[in-house]
Amino acid sequence: MPETPDSSLDLSVVAPAHNEAENVHELVRQVHAALEPLPIRWEFVIVDDGSTDRTAELVTSLLPDHPFLRLISMRDTPPGKGNGQSAAFHAGFRAARGNLIAVLDADLQNDPADIPAMLDLIARTNADMVQGDRSHARKDSPIRRIGSIVGRLARRWLLGDTIRDTGCSLRVFKRSFALRLPLEFRGMHRFIPVSVAHMGGKVVEMPVNHRPRLAGTTKYGFGLGRAIPGLIDLLAVRYMRNRRRPTASAEITPARHHQPSNHEPPRREPVA
Repeated sequence: MPETPDSSLDLSVVAPAHNEAENVHELVRQVHAALEPLPIRWEFVIVDDGSTDRTAELVTSLLPDHPFLRLISMRDTPPGKGNGQSAAFHAGFRAARGNLIAVLDADLQNDPADIPAMLDLIARTNADMVQGDRSHARKDSPIRRIGSIVGRLARRWLLGDTIRDTGCSLRVFKRSFALRLPLEFRGMHRFIPVSVAHMGGKVVEMPVNHRPRLAGTTKYGFGLGRAIPGLIDLLAVRYMRNRRRPTASAEITPARHHQPSNHEPPRREPVA
């Protein structure tokens, strides 16, 4: 069961990690540097998704000296693999105790220094999500740029998705929306912004920094091996969107019987 958010905790930062031992120390340092100056209470939740390196060991070693840090370890992962980013987000969001959740990758390509501006924007615009946009900073190959354009057109056509950089993991949104996402299904993390919009949430975009990976190896492939599953997921999200129904409800209780006021005692019939 998901934990009840701690009303005194404003923000939970969630980062899935699979074999990111070389980045763990710097990731924790950068998140702390970005958030410690803010007048909020926050935590940093790292979700270890079946790492076969020292990721969990290194995070565990940091726990005693970093009270804001938490480690969630995924169970039942395939040998040598993780359950995937969607499953890791699902676990991290349920472990999170903040009213807002910030998400970033553990590979240091997302910049934690962008989070304060995202918190400011979500407050100023009364939005439910601020989605990062790296498109101004990316230097992709021509083939990858063409693939991105085709993907955006397909999303717009099938889902009405107008988000420019839906693949950017850096985002801030309300925990209430995070818990409603169907992230127990593989690949659904790619559709978090449009799913929030489909649930009636207000999504705004913000340019964010994008940095090259300096350590570790990328977990993503290219070509048909990624495009075909992505198309299948796209159709699945369209299927779910068309069948999503409102679930808000309220209990109806019987109206109370009229009770005489203290100033009007009940009338008694005289006894014959």
